[in-house]
Amino acid sequence: MKTIQFREAVCEAMSEEMQMRRDESIYLMGEEVAEYNGAYKASKGMLDEFGPKRVIDTPIAELGFAGIAVGSTMTGNRPIVEFMTFNFALVGIDQIINNAAKIRQMSGGQFKCPIVFRGPTASAGQLAATHSQAFESWYANTPGLKVIVPSNPYDAKGLLKAAIRDDDPVIFMESEQMYGDKGEVPEGEYVLPIGVADVKREGTDVTIVSFGKIIKEAYKAAEDLEKEGISCEIIDLRTVRPMDHDTILNSVKKTNRLVILEEAWPFGNVATEITYQVQFQAFDYLDAPIIKINTADTPAPYSPVLLEEWLPNSNDVVKAVKKVMYK
Repeated sequence: MKTIQFREAVCEAMSEEMQMRRDESIYLMGEEVAEYNGAYKASKGMLDEFGPKRVIDTPIAELGFAGIAVGSTMTGNRPIVEFMTFNFALVGIDQIINNAAKIRQMSGGQFKCPIVFRGPTASAGQLAATHSQAFESWYANTPGLKVIVPSNPYDAKGLLKAAIRDDDPVIFMESEQMYGDKGEVPEGEYVLPIGVADVKREGTDVTIVSFGKIIKEAYKAAEDLEKEGISCEIIDLRTVRPMDHDTILNSVKKTNRLVILEEAWPFGNVATEITYQVQFQAFDYLDAPIIKINTADTPAPYSPVLLEEWLPNSNDVVKAVKKVMYK
């Protein structure tokens, strides 16, 4: 095993897959991915290795280059599209929703759309209202799209390689605040299956489900709660769609309590879907109402004091766990 940063895991996944495709069908395009080595250095060295035909700097025109990439899949290519942030992807969302997600069905199966749209999601410090939004549930609402949100370098590399090999469009969501995170990654080849959650911490008293960078707050809370004799099981969803309901349900049947932590607005989010599925399929196992923890129901503030109040934190998780434990 080796220890690398999240950004390096992303770069290794893309580079290894591009090396394996001698037909040059895999290419990377996006703003600053080439000459600048990526806005967050997730494509560092790739221009030198693969050249300007496979690592392509684009204009600030997300709708245009998203459309070009989608069209190129119809001629046998497998593009990776980097958005500097998924907030900017709103400009190109028509291509993602109305073309990439629907090409296979609209063509009667004549065309596949093997494409990965990747980049940062959710908040990243003082970036204010228009640069701090989480869109996982938006894309997960769309049939035809797969949505992946890894929380560490190991998962990021293994899942990104799987996404690049997938014949359907994949939304791969990262975080600006995770690019410097370090973690162990195998020296050799490995690929993780899409749609399989991971139990990051075994526990007996309450299940906590989360994904992405906010799961770190669940880890902090679990450590604090352990000192008080409360055992938390933490599930990293990893893939939002398709969702691994079985892992969640099996855990809830063991702990009988569920808290869901998500960095998104409270209305109609991923936690809402999990809550529905658990109450529908495992209602008789619940010893307390499900609690979901989200951001405040407002646009993200710029003030660091207000931002701290807006975001969920480990104290919120501790309070929720104690509530479902009736303590």
